[in-house]
Amino acid sequence: MPLRVIVDAESGVPPWRQVHDQIIRAITTGALPRDARLPPIRQLSRDLGLASGTVARVYRELETAGWVTTARARGTIVTGPAKRPEPATLLRDAATEYALRARELGVEQATAVDAVRLALENASADTPRH
Repeated sequence: MPLRVIVDAESGVPPWRQVHDQIIRAITTGALPRDARLPPIRQLSRDLGLASGTVARVYRELETAGWVTTARARGTIVTGPAKRPEPATLLRDAATEYALRARELGVEQATAVDAVRLALENASADTPRH
C-alpha cells in the first residue's frame, strides 16, 4: 500500500511535523509494515510540494527515533515497531495530539470535549452493525 500523506498549509502545524506524525501513524496502524520502503526524499518532497530539506528532516527524525533506517542501496525502510502498539496506547497518543491541537486553537475544554463526543456519535452512526 503506497504512503498517503496530506499537508495542510492552513493547520498551523509545521509541514515537517505533519509528515512526521502521519508516517508514524501509518507505521503504528500497520498501513506501513516493517520492511516497507518509504519514497525517496526527492519524490516525496515533489509529491507534497515541500522542500527536499523538509522531507530529509522528517526522515532524519524518524531514523533517530528508530522508526526507519536508511541505506544507500535500499533507501529508507521501516524498522519499527516490531508489533502494533496496544489500542489503549494509540488512543492515548491520539488524545494527546488532539488536546495539543485544541490548545493551539485556543478552544475551551468543554468545546473540545463536545467535539470529541460529536465525532464519536458520527463515527458510530457511520459504522455498519452486524
